[in-house]
Amino acid sequence: MKVTAVLPAYNAEKTLQKTYDAIPKEAVHEIILVDDASTDETVKTANNISDLIVVIHEKNKGYGGNQKTCYTEALKRGADIVIMIHPDFQYDPSYVPKIIEPIIENQADMVLGSRFIGQDPRKQGMVWWRYFGNRFLTGIENFTLKTHLSEAHSGYRAYSRKLLTTIPFMGFSDNFVFDSEMLVAVARKHYRIAEVGIPTRYLSDSSSISFSASVQYGLATLKSLLP
Repeated sequence: MKVTAVLPAYNAEKTLQKTYDAIPKEAVHEIILVDDASTDETVKTANNISDLIVVIHEKNKGYGGNQKTCYTEALKRGADIVIMIHPDFQYDPSYVPKIIEPIIENQADMVLGSRFIGQDPRKQGMVWWRYFGNRFLTGIENFTLKTHLSEAHSGYRAYSRKLLTTIPFMGFSDNFVFDSEMLVAVARKHYRIAEVGIPTRYLSDSSSISFSASVQYGLATLKSLLP
């Protein structure tokens, strides 16, 4: 099975190289970076990594828009499993083998890296409002979608080719709520969802949305649950 890692990048110049270096190369066959019109030297840094496939957006398309290109390119190149790794180094790339394993073993169609399995992410740096917002939204989603997830809002995700070719993700939002819309669609089509515990990591170089943007994301997530 061909495993492709996709990196949706925006101003990731400072963290891209260490993210790439930390990806277990024996676990993936191809790595694609999609740059979303960064204003720093992300593209220059990416082009200096010989084995990295670089796709460039001339205009910023947003986090969801970036993922659309990531998945489309990966499928076009024959990926059987696609795993998204944020190039800001917030998620530990060494967990790639564990996250793709349930799909390889035909036990899941989608895998989420969860910061809530076996730990309290507040002790690793998750701010209180992000913690309680995550708990609240995950609870509502579990109730509405009849799922039993510990965390519905992780950006560390893997998908099977079958899932990506049947979920109409090109019609989803170009913004951060893309992740929520994807989860809702996957759950409603009764695809198998698995979770893998991952560490919580908030570093000075990692990207993070503001409180106000998080509120907007929360409201958009709730809207995505409507019939």
